[in-house]
Amino acid sequence: MKEPIRQKVAMITGANKGIGRAIAEQLAELGMTVLVGARDLRRGEEAAAALRAAGGDAHAVTLDVTDPTTIQGAATWIEERFGCLDVLVNNAGITGSGQVSPQDAHDQAPSSVDLAMARAVFETNVFGVIAVTNAMLPLLRRSPAPRIVNVSSHAGSLALTSDPNSPFAALPPSAAYTPSKAALNALTVQYANELRKDGILVNAAAPGYVDTDSNNHTGHLTPAQGAAVMVRLATLGADGPTAGFFSEDGPLPW
Repeated sequence: MKEPIRQKVAMITGANKGIGRAIAEQLAELGMTVLVGARDLRRGEEAAAALRAAGGDAHAVTLDVTDPTTIQGAATWIEERFGCLDVLVNNAGITGSGQVSPQDAHDQAPSSVDLAMARAVFETNVFGVIAVTNAMLPLLRRSPAPRIVNVSSHAGSLALTSDPNSPFAALPPSAAYTPSKAALNALTVQYANELRKDGILVNAAAPGYVDTDSNNHTGHLTPAQGAAVMVRLATLGADGPTAGFFSEDGPLPW
């Protein structure tokens, strides 16, 4: 008798709402067990319950990417419950606009940026990714086909934001969010280069201008549309790319 096929396990940070939740929904629809990482466990439980009600296998996990205790607690729980991890989507992120203090809501210009706000953005968008990825790597190494996807932004492309003819050059100057995504892209390449020999594919993706809380719901794409490229990268075959930066339309320039 053949052994039953093991259900793949995917962890998505910041998955109780927005793009993260849409990623969780789509991976659950593909038959994966999805772990809804959330700073607020109650909100995580609500999202996981909705996924289960839709027929998915979902579990909430307390995870604040800036809190080492919750990161290690999540890794320990995953090891005890599932033994390994197949997919890590580093989705949790902040723009810095009003998310650190009300005074930060309007100005990230390099010449006047609040350094405390810039540090907070990097703490979540860059250092949080390092902390979570490193904690989950031992579990990912136990998977036959591990995948890491980092949720970036078109704003993180130096080529797009430095081209005066690009619409992205017209974005407000930023010494916080935009550089944090450029740093995340660079980090993605470094992880990919280190882990390539182990068969761990690591890529970054830009979801596009998605209707979420972070932009006061001004985006023109739905969370489901924004999630599509992340889901594709999370389910790459063995011959899939690594060290890449993609949108739903294909590769993006660095």
